Amino acid sequence: MLREPFCIFTHYKVKDTDTIGSMQASEYLKKAGLKLTPVRTRMVDIFLSARHALLQSEIENQFDGIDRITLYRTLKSFEEKGMIHRITDLEGNSKYAMCETKCMEEHHHHHHAHVHFQCEQCHLTFCVENVEIPAIEMPTKFLVTGQNITITGKCENCQ
Repeated sequence: MLREPFCIFTHYKVKDTDTIGSMQASEYLKKAGLKLTPVRTRMVDIFLSARHALLQSEIENQFDGIDRITLYRTLKSFEEKGMIHRITDLEGNSKYAMCETKCMEEHHHHHHAHVHFQCEQCHLTFCVENVEIPAIEMPTKFLVTGQNITITGKCENCQ
């Protein structure tokens, strides 16, 4: 059973010795090359304090009356800049989680192909950063644009 921290949002150590959880929202936005706005700053704070991947509705509920178009555009720009990645859970819902800082540095091709864990009881989805998806050789007739492995079971809180 995996007992190490398996969510990058608070204390996961990245390879460049930064701790994502210790970065301020303003530093994170600056590193991504985005202007500081109240919505962006609040959204970074939401992701930095999250312990699991978030549904768009969970993010929306953290704001007091945010316009859905603004929310969608902010999520899209964060994803394009390598700040977050999208996870499709086993029910087909899109969830968002903070990326390692190296995604921003490498123009976000989500280089850290890691496993996700979805709890069968509470349905929360977690990034398991310390378990990478192994390289899989595909026939040349296929162009691989992404990988997703989701492990199911019960999270620490539901056991």
